[in-house]
Amino acid sequence: MLFPTTIAGSLPKPEWLAEPNTLWAPWKSSGAELVRAKRDATMLALKLQEDAGVDIVTEGEQSRQHFVHGFLEKIEGIDFAHKVEMGIRKDRYKAMVPQVVAPLRLKGRVHADEARIARTHTARKLKFTLPGPMTIIDTIADQYYGDRVKMAFAFAELLNEEARALQADGVDVVQFDEPAFNVYMDEVNDWGIKALERAAEGLTCATAVHICYGYGIKANTDWKEALGSEWRQYEDIFPAIAKSPIQQVAIECRNSRVPLDLLGLLTGKVVQAGVIDVASDTIETAGDVAKVIDDVSKFVPKSNIVATTNCGMAPMHRDIAQAKLVALGAGAKLARQRFG
Repeated sequence: MLFPTTIAGSLPKPEWLAEPNTLWAPWKSSGAELVRAKRDATMLALKLQEDAGVDIVTEGEQSRQHFVHGFLEKIEGIDFAHKVEMGIRKDRYKAMVPQVVAPLRLKGRVHADEARIARTHTARKLKFTLPGPMTIIDTIADQYYGDRVKMAFAFAELLNEEARALQADGVDVVQFDEPAFNVYMDEVNDWGIKALERAAEGLTCATAVHICYGYGIKANTDWKEALGSEWRQYEDIFPAIAKSPIQQVAIECRNSRVPLDLLGLLTGKVVQAGVIDVASDTIETAGDVAKVIDDVSKFVPKSNIVATTNCGMAPMHRDIAQAKLVALGAGAKLARQRFG
């Protein structure tokens, strides 16, 4: 199939899981009730994607409060009780983050429940997202290792352990989310890609890295306005990514200032092309989506294009996110008819 569809990873949580509810607040209920709520939200996320015509589905990150911290919560050596304020993404914005205070070790499986629930309830290909090593160390304070690279590779080993287990759970694509790759260009080339390769080592399922300029939140949109009329930063790292064994690269293309000709540097890679703008509430038409796919196809072989969202949609209103999913499916279908 030409132009299969997927999403970057996250979807908005249902109101009964994400916000206070006078009828039932799961965070005030028993652990078993919260587990069931997360399971039901995961099944709903799968259903919404399937109904929209998404071919490679995710569990929507319904069991995670944060795309990075959701992984960190299952690791020994991290202190969540005493968070500190830290500038992240080269001080793009401040965040309260946990601290590494001892050697890192997995307490056990991290995402087994949601992966197995998703695998049980869909026959479609399943993608699962994990934070990449560079993004993790840029989202946590170090009070133990004293060396960013050493800590990144410590996290890469744990990511690899979980990624191999996810593969055994039946996951078809393991994607590592590395928004930090658009900030630390020199470090990406020096050690970031090597750390990513360590995280993916030994996987026989498809592997992907998601690079983007972030969710459509004000801190990110304000920062992007300062980047100029063309975002050519990826020109510095795409050649190195092209040489890596990572098979797929997810990159924003819709309403992005990334020159699409840069995609030609990703020789041999499957490009998950972002055709849905997650920084705007405007609902794309099928024609909008098909046009971006057509534009990308001028630089990437059609057989190597997967249509996706620019980034996760977790911060969006659910009705808008759902409508954008429908546009994603309809636009890819139209592209197949026009260009297939």
